[in-house]
Amino acid sequence: MLAPRVVILGSGFAGLETAFLLRSKLDKADVDITVVSDRDDFLFKPNMIYLPFGAAEKPLHVPLQKAFFNHDIHHRIGHVENVHAERSVVHTSRGLPIHYDKLVIATGAAMNPDEIPGLREFARTIWAPGQMHKLGEDLQWVAQHARHGRHQNVLFLVPPGNKCAGPLYEIAFMLDIWLHRKGVRHQIDITFTTCEPAFIQAFGPKVRDVVVEEFAIRRITGHTGVAPEKVTETEVVYTDGETRQFDLLISFPPYIAAKRYEGLPADDRGFLTCEPETRAVVGHPDIFAPGDAGDFPVKQAFLALLQADAVASKITADITGRTPQRLFEPTSMCVMEMLDRATFAQVPLRLTDDPDRPVTVDLDSVSEYRVGTGATWRLGKKALGTYLPARFRHGLPFHAGAGWRVMETGLRAGARLLAH
Repeated sequence: MLAPRVVILGSGFAGLETAFLLRSKLDKADVDITVVSDRDDFLFKPNMIYLPFGAAEKPLHVPLQKAFFNHDIHHRIGHVENVHAERSVVHTSRGLPIHYDKLVIATGAAMNPDEIPGLREFARTIWAPGQMHKLGEDLQWVAQHARHGRHQNVLFLVPPGNKCAGPLYEIAFMLDIWLHRKGVRHQIDITFTTCEPAFIQAFGPKVRDVVVEEFAIRRITGHTGVAPEKVTETEVVYTDGETRQFDLLISFPPYIAAKRYEGLPADDRGFLTCEPETRAVVGHPDIFAPGDAGDFPVKQAFLALLQADAVASKITADITGRTPQRLFEPTSMCVMEMLDRATFAQVPLRLTDDPDRPVTVDLDSVSEYRVGTGATWRLGKKALGTYLPARFRHGLPFHAGAGWRVMETGLRAGARLLAH
């Protein structure tokens, strides 16, 4: 009898965590796993924030060929063309159709700067390594102009439709320190504008208060509740009639699904509608959408990993006839880099019925809501940035094994001692 076929579309956080955790639970005789993706490596996106400030890109690329081979995971390189759910078939740009018994759609999100006129043409958007390198060139020019006595305005912009603005805040904080080190900070105004009613709204008042305090310390002017109407070569025009000038505009564009799947339920941006706890696509119990491809309102690596864990647990349970060991309980855990210090945030979340504020801090788990800032947390950032790529390099899941237990114990102990 043939083993059940699990096909995973995408090799980002959610796709790889699902594949590697599933393989750690079931051997080759129990499940056949195929990963379909358009690349042969894993890009560790959280550390792309360092690229504009001179970091090397190569360490962010994790080769996957050996990991797949050593763990009996098939890998097909190509673009997903469509999914025929009634026939349980995936069509790709290369090779024959792929039949599945369980399908995991982890093709992630993409950016749509064209929603805001002028954003594509006149803003430096952050999403891919090439864009980060170009931002680095722009920052060098800003510093050069400032060094020659020409005052500069750097404007940050979070528009509606953005699903995770954290990296933009990190770059703003890091820019302040970088400019100080170059001796030109006094010549440059940094302004941060967001459409949200509060800074990093989904992560609640503790994270908001950290941002407000850091902006005040670093002389970064912040504005909330302001949405862009259009962008010109030198200014952003907001819907309230205000305009703000810039020499350099840095933005995270609105999110859309990287791939739309005809016939599967999705929201207006193409994100697949999922059952909250299992991430199964509504009406399709054998199709799952963990991570950015699904409709969870916050797109973030740690949340994608938790969703992938729930998916792997559900598929394992379906194959073995047991009860799933894990369900998706949305708790974000992240470290926000600032170059001189960092902020750790552990935020239990819950969904709401408010489209303007789809997630909020879960007050039933408020004791788990912890935030702390200090230089020590930069070590945590570096540890996570080393540990996760190493796990994937060896074909191992993030949330499993002795290494994760040590990491988790350290993070939780640090949260109790260094956060509140």
